[in-house]
Amino acid sequence: MTLQRRQFAQSLIAGAGLAAAPALAHTRRPALYANRLQPGDTVGLVSPANATYEREPIVVATEALQALGFKVRHGTHLRGRYGQFGGSDAQRAEDINTMFADPQVAGILAMTGGSGCNRIVDRLDYALIARQPKFFGGFSDLTSLVNAIQQRTGLVTFHGPVAVSEWNAFSVAHFRELVMQAKAPLLKNPTGERGDHLVQTQDRITTLRGGRARGHLVGGNLAVLASLVGTPYFPDCRGAILFLEEINEYIYRVDRMLSTLRLAGVLDQLAGVVIGKFTKCEPGDGFGTLTLDEVFDDYFLPLNVPVYRGAMIGHIKRKFTIPVGADAEIDADAGTLQILRPVVI
Repeated sequence: MTLQRRQFAQSLIAGAGLAAAPALAHTRRPALYANRLQPGDTVGLVSPANATYEREPIVVATEALQALGFKVRHGTHLRGRYGQFGGSDAQRAEDINTMFADPQVAGILAMTGGSGCNRIVDRLDYALIARQPKFFGGFSDLTSLVNAIQQRTGLVTFHGPVAVSEWNAFSVAHFRELVMQAKAPLLKNPTGERGDHLVQTQDRITTLRGGRARGHLVGGNLAVLASLVGTPYFPDCRGAILFLEEINEYIYRVDRMLSTLRLAGVLDQLAGVVIGKFTKCEPGDGFGTLTLDEVFDDYFLPLNVPVYRGAMIGHIKRKFTIPVGADAEIDADAGTLQILRPVVI
C-alpha cells in the first residue's frame, strides 16, 4: 500500500469514528420544568405503546386519575388498535403532539407500556414540546419516549406509573410528593417490613460498591434503553446516574444488553448506577448462565462508581416516580437517591 493510500484509509477510519461519536457526545440541554400537577388540572391519557383491548381498564384508569383530583381527557386514538399497538404510528404520535399543543392539558400519561414507542420516537414534535413543556410520564416501553423528550428538549420527564398501574399508597405518595407538591424527596426503599420473618426478605438493598456521587438521572428499561444506542434519542450519560430495570428476559440477554452499553462507551461515562428490579429474569430451561449477581459485578464493579441494587423501580406494584434529567445524589451504602431540587414549578 502506498503512503497516499494508507493515509486515505486512515482518514476514512478516523471519519467513521467521528461519525459514530455524536450518539455518545450529545450536548446536554438546559433543564426545562413542567408546571406541577394540581387538583382540577386536566391530564391527557394516551396509548403510545400497546393497545388496550377491553373497556374496563380504561374506565378504571380514568377513575384512578380522577381520584387523584384530575380531570381526564382521552386521546382521540386511546382505544385504537393496529396489531398489538394502540393505533398506527401516525395516530399514536398525533395523540401525544395534540396533547402537548392543547393549553388546557396540564400533563400527559401513558395508558400502558408494551412495545411500539421506538416506532414513533422520531414522529414527536420536539420544538412544540420545548415551547409548551408539561408533565409526561410512564415506564417500561415508555423508556424511549421519556429519555428522548428529555434529550431533545431538556424537559424533565417522569419514569413512573402508567395509568393502568396499581395506584397503591406507596406509589401515590411518591408521585404526589414529586409531581404535585414540588418537593425534592429522598427515594428510599421501605424498611422494617418483616412480616412473619425474622428479618426483612423483600425489597432489600444490596450495595455493590459504596460511596456517594451526584449526577443527572437517565435510564429505565434496559432492553428499550439499549435499543436507542447510536440514535439521536439516546440520553447524554456523561456524569449521569443510570437507573435500570427489566422483566422477563433471560440472563444471557441481560448480559448482551449491558455489553451493548459497555461497548458503546456508555458505562465509562457514569457517576453512579441504581439497579432496580429485574423481575423474572432467569436462566431459562436448558441454558447454562452466569447469575445476575455475577453479570452485575462484571459490568459495574470495574467502573469504580457507587452502585446499589434493589431499588423500587420496575415492573412491581409499589414503585418510585423517577425524574429523568433531574439532578440527584446517590448514596450506595444507604441505598438511596436524593433528588436535589424540585423538578416541577
